[in-house]
Amino acid sequence: MAAIGKIRSWGPVLATVIGLALFAFIAEEMFRSCESTNNERRQQVGEVLGKKISVQEFQSLVDEYQEVIKMTQGRDNLSEEELNQVKDQVWQQFVNNTIIETEAAKVGLTVTDEEMQNLLKAGTNPMLMQTPFVNQQTGRFDVSQLTKFLADYNKMKSQGNAQTEQYERIYQYWKFMEKNIRQQLLATKYQQLLAQCLLSNPVSAKMAFDAQNEESDVLLAAVPYSTIKDSDVEVSDGDLKDKYNSQKEQYKQYVESRDIKYVDFQVQASKADRDALMKTMQEAQRQLSAGVVPAEAVRKAQSQVAYTGLFATRNAFPADIAQKIDSMAVGQVTAPFETKYDNTLNVVKLIAKTQLPDSVEYRQIQVGGATPEAAQKTADSIYTALQGGADFEAVAKKYGQTGEKQWMTSAMYERTQTIDADTKAYIQAISTLDAGQLKNLQFSQGNIVLQVTARKAFVNKFDVAVVKHTIDFSKQTYSNAYNKFSQYVSENNNIEGLEKNAQKFGFRVQERQDLYNSEHNVVGVRSTREAMKWIFDAKEGEVSPLYECGNNDHLLVVALTAIHPVGYRPLNGMVKDQIRQEVIRDKKFAKAAEKLAGVKDIAAAKAKGAAIDSVRQITFSAPVFVQSAGASEPALSGAVAAVKAGQFSPAVVKGNGAAYLFQVLSKKQREGAKFDEKQQTQQLRQQAMQAAGRFMNELYLKADVVDNRYLFF
Repeated sequence: MAAIGKIRSWGPVLATVIGLALFAFIAEEMFRSCESTNNERRQQVGEVLGKKISVQEFQSLVDEYQEVIKMTQGRDNLSEEELNQVKDQVWQQFVNNTIIETEAAKVGLTVTDEEMQNLLKAGTNPMLMQTPFVNQQTGRFDVSQLTKFLADYNKMKSQGNAQTEQYERIYQYWKFMEKNIRQQLLATKYQQLLAQCLLSNPVSAKMAFDAQNEESDVLLAAVPYSTIKDSDVEVSDGDLKDKYNSQKEQYKQYVESRDIKYVDFQVQASKADRDALMKTMQEAQRQLSAGVVPAEAVRKAQSQVAYTGLFATRNAFPADIAQKIDSMAVGQVTAPFETKYDNTLNVVKLIAKTQLPDSVEYRQIQVGGATPEAAQKTADSIYTALQGGADFEAVAKKYGQTGEKQWMTSAMYERTQTIDADTKAYIQAISTLDAGQLKNLQFSQGNIVLQVTARKAFVNKFDVAVVKHTIDFSKQTYSNAYNKFSQYVSENNNIEGLEKNAQKFGFRVQERQDLYNSEHNVVGVRSTREAMKWIFDAKEGEVSPLYECGNNDHLLVVALTAIHPVGYRPLNGMVKDQIRQEVIRDKKFAKAAEKLAGVKDIAAAKAKGAAIDSVRQITFSAPVFVQSAGASEPALSGAVAAVKAGQFSPAVVKGNGAAYLFQVLSKKQREGAKFDEKQQTQQLRQQAMQAAGRFMNELYLKADVVDNRYLFF
């Protein structure tokens, strides 16, 4: 009992200990949960209507899109700019498809398998023409070709056929196209549903026709706002505030943006760097002039353009080189010359020039053997038989080949940077043989009996040795620039310091307003993702660290000057300047209208100092441009349409560039215009479809889109 009593006496202590333990356990679990949530958020590229897409999912879609482009365009890779376009396209598709699918589901719209089958059978969808299943004879999509391919693909895959790789690429391409066709069809159905809400009728059709074709000739009296001095107009803070409140919705911002000031310094070659490169180029010029083997001279100079020894069209060379060789004589070597647009020094030697076909049709028989001698013997017998008149295709079939004809164009080989001796001999033979001529080519792996069957499109071709070098900076030059820029950044850790001391260091502070995180780089400089991340994580007034970016040739520092969050832009900065101009225009119109008060005809307006001009062929559907005011005036077009021929305007018209009064001289239908109710109604329906097409912007604004791509790409 004493023990129990002692335990009871520890009750409060035990309760506290147990409570703390439970709290620690719960806190640990909460921490883990929060950490897990934060990790998940850090992996999210974006969100639309609550649907999240992770970086892995987004990259998968980008890779899919890339493969489609590579396959359809025969590309091995994409440039950075092209890849950025792909990322933008993938993101836009994700946003649009998510919005459409959500909205369509609300009204029960879907795309059924039966609809897809009907679409495939019809074969008229333009996207189907981008697939490999187009009948070459009819030029139309052939669903039977698709069906056969899918059956062959499934059969090969089930059998584990090793040749499935090409089939797999085509299959994945088709799945991509099928997915996009479904999405396109769903979007079209939703858009058509909206368009049905916008109806046309004979009355509106006639009104639209008249608006387009009824032309008015007027005498116009204008008091341009430019004739009233700004100093004669008083603008108070109350005026600005009232104007701002009256059109506040125009200044609503749906995506956060930020203003920055920055210093971007591009490191360039010093005089010493240029002098060193010039010595290399002058040596290359000397060697090429002295008759050194061109390939050796180009290799020693470490040219960016390899020498292949093949004749090539001018399209094979950089634009500056192509322009130069047009005016060169055979054997001529240029002195080193600079090309500004690609920042290079160049030396060129035109070794030879000739006319050769741009396209050659040929056929061949590949000959192998146990030994090179055996292959040569077999090839000799084939060559002799063909020389004696034997049928090429029949001989080819005897050796398990088709001997079919094929074309080779200059573009297929002339841009290559490396070429082996066998390939060079092969291309030279095809390029130089006459039509009908045979040749037995011996290679390290066997022989090829080659026959050229046709040649066309003869063009000038050149054998050119090119030494091209970027005018680059040395490590020492970059180190000096880095140290100077680093000192500038470290000594000026606020915006005021950056601006005050920039000139002292030889730099210039620039400004960029409304930078959005959807942009691929900062101020047009490549490889600035880290700087972009800093900008959208920084606070106003902060200065960034030094960034090395561009093509490892830019030094960048950024200062964040303003944050414009989602919501209404305040009445300051650019908004205030814009509002002020509109208030000034309003007040100038008031002065001009007061000046024209009581005017009942053009003569009286002229007496009041108005500029008089005749304006012809004004229609309601198009804004008139008034030369004296230097402005496009939709309000004037509308006012003229409402006044009958012979009448004077009942009130002063407020335009963009002036205050107006006018006398309508005549109204008439545009010559040759004839009202067609059916055609005009159809035109209005098309306009309704276009209007319905603008629904996406409204849906986007309500979709709670979160775009975090800048964190990853």
